Amino acid sequence: MLTETETRKKATLAAVEKFNEAFNRHDVEAVMNAMTEDCIFENTAPAPDGTRIVGAEAVRAYWTKFFTNNPDAFFEAEEIFADGDRCVVRWIYRKTKDGKPWHLRGVDIFKVRNGKVAEKLAYVKG
Repeated sequence: MLTETETRKKATLAAVEKFNEAFNRHDVEAVMNAMTEDCIFENTAPAPDGTRIVGAEAVRAYWTKFFTNNPDAFFEAEEIFADGDRCVVRWIYRKTKDGKPWHLRGVDIFKVRNGKVAEKLAYVKG
């Protein structure tokens, strides 16, 4: 039998994995179904602090534009772990840029509430 802490950790990992799978399918509806109505997404650009996007309507508009502009975008999780309602994913973001394979490495810090992503804070190397 799982402890309450183990159950919460498992639920947090499941919520983030659901989000990531929808993201890699470029399925905006599924991405938004994996997020809370009051979700927060902090993008990595522009440097140094990125952009903070708040609320499902604004986040949906961002993902719609992102997938249109990055049709081959793919996030490969290198490592994922959770504690309570927080989850960290170390990733490689891959796409084609100027006709050539391109990648960027970074980390997302997620906060999960009631089985959905409430926050996705993104950070990149360099």
